[in-house]
Amino acid sequence: MCLFSRYDGHQQPARILRYYVLFRDRLIILVTSNTVRMEKKVIFAFLFILLFPALVLLLSGDLTWPEGWIFSTWFILFCFFTILYLYRKDPALLAERYKQPGTGNQEGWDRYVVYGLLVGFILWIVIMPLYAKRFGWSPVFPLWLNVLGEAGLVGSFFLFFRSYTDNTFLSPLVRIQKDRNQRVVSTGVYGFVRHPMTLGAILMFIGAPLVLGSVYGILAGLALTMLLMARVRGEEVMLARELDGYREYMQKIRYRLFPFLW
Repeated sequence: MCLFSRYDGHQQPARILRYYVLFRDRLIILVTSNTVRMEKKVIFAFLFILLFPALVLLLSGDLTWPEGWIFSTWFILFCFFTILYLYRKDPALLAERYKQPGTGNQEGWDRYVVYGLLVGFILWIVIMPLYAKRFGWSPVFPLWLNVLGEAGLVGSFFLFFRSYTDNTFLSPLVRIQKDRNQRVVSTGVYGFVRHPMTLGAILMFIGAPLVLGSVYGILAGLALTMLLMARVRGEEVMLARELDGYREYMQKIRYRLFPFLW
């Protein structure tokens, strides 16, 4: 039957227009929904993550560099697996991880620390392949140091991932999450040290250059470690002052990062 037949010649265009408006409104709601916005962020994060392993291999001057592929594979698997887990199991924490510096009542001094860590991380990524492979300015590491670095990366993966699964308040910013009813978490890896994810980051900053054979990467990793330790001290001052139960937690779990040391 013709679309504009005598039978419904006046009604059919109006009906099509209503269907179009309904479809348009549904599409607008879908595109602007929180779910779609989060999916876009996840996709962008995946693409952004690939930049760093690619940079390591490209700067090395050897796309077949075995040590570079070991670190790159570890980095991609860790980041992808963690993001997918949070997207499916703890979207509230994933949204928290996307908070930008300067938002959510972040401590003022921590903004500078976050930017310092970002710049330091990029320099660390750049230094390792240049000094270890392209220019060969680092000595060849013995096999046992490479293996020690790989063990460090395994431990880093474990501490990072368990920190996410054990603590839904694991913000990238030093802040009290009153909007999320933050409470003290003392179970899982938080019954081991008070800042297990920071310990995981330190294992990564030292383990990766051991795998890649970069003396200067180790020095950069030690500089980042010192910055992280200073941040931990500042964060604990805030937590002890503003988060109920944190002082008792500090008495229960004595060590911030390194068991029997600090």
